[in-house]
Amino acid sequence: MIKEIQLRVNLIEERKEDILIHKASKFLKIPRTEITAVKILRKSIDARKKETIFNYKVAVYINQEIPEKSDYIFDYKDVSKAKEIHIIGFGPAGMYAALRCIELGFKPIVLERGKNVQERRRDLKAINQDHKVNSNSNYCFGEGGAGTYSDGKLYTRSLKRGDVRRIFENLVFHGATEQILIDAHPHIGTNKLPKIIQTIRETILNFGGEIHFNSTVTDFIIKENKIKALQLNNDTEMAVNSVILATGHSARDIYELLHAKKIAIKAKSFAMGVRVEHPQEIIDQIQYSCSGERDELLPAAAYSLVHQVNNRGVYSFCMCPGGFIVPAATADGEVVVNGMSPSRRNNKFANSGIVVELDIDRDFKKYEHLGPLKGLQFQKDLEKIAFYAGGRTQTAPAQRLVDFVDGKLSTDLNDTSYQPGLNSAPLHSLLPKIIGGRLRKGFPAFGSKMHGYFTNEANIVGVESRTSSPINIPRKENLEHPEIEGLFPCGEGGGYAGGIISAAMDGERCAEAAIASL
Repeated sequence: MIKEIQLRVNLIEERKEDILIHKASKFLKIPRTEITAVKILRKSIDARKKETIFNYKVAVYINQEIPEKSDYIFDYKDVSKAKEIHIIGFGPAGMYAALRCIELGFKPIVLERGKNVQERRRDLKAINQDHKVNSNSNYCFGEGGAGTYSDGKLYTRSLKRGDVRRIFENLVFHGATEQILIDAHPHIGTNKLPKIIQTIRETILNFGGEIHFNSTVTDFIIKENKIKALQLNNDTEMAVNSVILATGHSARDIYELLHAKKIAIKAKSFAMGVRVEHPQEIIDQIQYSCSGERDELLPAAAYSLVHQVNNRGVYSFCMCPGGFIVPAATADGEVVVNGMSPSRRNNKFANSGIVVELDIDRDFKKYEHLGPLKGLQFQKDLEKIAFYAGGRTQTAPAQRLVDFVDGKLSTDLNDTSYQPGLNSAPLHSLLPKIIGGRLRKGFPAFGSKMHGYFTNEANIVGVESRTSSPINIPRKENLEHPEIEGLFPCGEGGGYAGGIISAAMDGERCAEAAIASL
């Protein structure tokens, strides 16, 4: 017999061996000897009150052995001679589209503009240390996509778009720890995710798929409203049957190419702002109601904040406890910041994007003449402002948090995890009013919700501009573009996902749709 129950464990109890068996026995009113095993299904921490509680959802096996194998089986087969599906982009959407193609007996041919995970490291080092941006290999482009070297957070609210558990089980199949099946807000870590992505690549290649790195799509060859071929690197043409377009939210050249070819795209609302960095100890003390260092059993504390300012949401995004701020520019002449955490989340800083909702129909009047590219150009202009304010390198403009709200230039800045360095700048006047004005009202409100958050011990760093795509590539119910037969917009780049898991699920759905169309 198996019974699923909820158990609550405090910090003192958490240190005790077999505490879950003891509590399960007491809860079910059965002898401990009848409990064969207790399997943790979900674990979360409740620190809203002074006593921190671990909440467990467990399966109690009563006089029954726990199964050794997962319920999920990934049946990959040799597809080296099978019909081809072309996939542009090898982020989570592209990876899972390729894996699903193999499961269904089709050969994925992946075209990735960037490099593999190992070779990407040199280009990331060049951004951080030499301020040199490789436009095809950076924190956004390359094997694994933007999530590879910027955290690997796996939390998603997209529960209706597919089988979330299946994506998690597949990550475990490819080397992720089973802890991601348990944690309420699972996270792999930027130090471990590259190895998992390499294993996924090996699965695709071992079963007959193809992956072509350094292969930028520079044109779509379309005849009679059907995609017939792809031009690569401005010279080579590759014939295609169906194409899954999974290029991510930063492939601006793809949006511009589609627009130039009069293929329908639409401007969409998105969010922009800054990244805020506190000493992790401050966030721990606020969230865990502790003084000094947090208990060793507790992870680096996270937070989630939202406040309405002038009918717009100001909210935290991609919060990275124990993490780093990283330079996420994809071209020279721009500064973009993002956040990441290693698996242990043991850095001394906590950072989070704090962004403002932007309405595509009301906030971009100056850019209306650009049609569907108006939000994209606004994004570019703000990144250019950050570049000049930072000193025309990857040094980022920054300001102490209270100084920003008070409209005061910071005479000095706090220590930071951002490796290219910070330059004191008047972000309160540099940011457009629709963003800066709302942030200046939002931060004190956050301070009233988290006492100690609104402090000059925190820096704000600009700009957090790549939260999601400012473009939507439309698609029909069968996930195909309404004008171009054989083209399947997918993932974050199409405007259909907001993170690793939702993008992976959309990749699987697009693979199924592309195959069904053949």
